[in-house]
Amino acid sequence: MKGHIVIDRELCKGCQRCVVVCPKKVIEVSDMLNAMGYYPACYVEETVEDTDKRKCTGCTLCAVTCPDIAIEVYRD
Repeated sequence: MKGHIVIDRELCKGCQRCVVVCPKKVIEVSDMLNAMGYYPACYVEETVEDTDKRKCTGCTLCAVTCPDIAIEVYRD
């Protein structure tokens, strides 16, 4: 199964729970601050060179663990 996620960078407080829990490692911490002064999580699948091994499966672990409800998961 394939999926993708959308992270609302203004809701994200950069706790990194989604980064830790993602089995495919397609979420990283941004190097740019959001309006609240946090480094939010960002979906990096589009920028990864080895995309065959790092594809979002739509497992929803990131969204379930997010305390800020900043992640939406879509299954393609």
